[in-house]
Amino acid sequence: MHEIFMEKALKLATSAFEIGDVPIGCVIADKENNIVGSGYNMRNYKKSSLCHAELTAIEEACKTVGDWRLEDCTLYVTVEPCPMCAGAIVQSRIKTVVFGTRNPKAGCAGSILNILQDDRFNHWVEIVEGVMREECSEIMSEFFKRFRTVR
Repeated sequence: MHEIFMEKALKLATSAFEIGDVPIGCVIADKENNIVGSGYNMRNYKKSSLCHAELTAIEEACKTVGDWRLEDCTLYVTVEPCPMCAGAIVQSRIKTVVFGTRNPKAGCAGSILNILQDDRFNHWVEIVEGVMREECSEIMSEFFKRFRTVR
């Protein structure tokens, strides 16, 4: 089941790539496996540091569910969440985070910090790592090859 949702997140990452943004996509599924939120990175496009895939998906999921608590939801994201997104995940009480590839420069689900499983916070998130890792890494690599070539 994880691969099905990660594939949807990868399609969203492609949408980010197409508009010149870092290709990160995210979907949130409820306990019945219905997608309640989705988003992709639009930082450059919208000129806002807040336009991360996870934040967009969380906002949409909260509206769909009708609550700020997403306790029975699973968040699927192509790249390990950054500190801002990891904090939002903890605050929204998401049950599980599934990510494709690590983010060694900003990852906060184990690469630099593990905000999602820090016992000092009031919520602990299950982590599933490496779902479709190759595909998630490949789109990031392709983006940065093009980015470095263009600039």
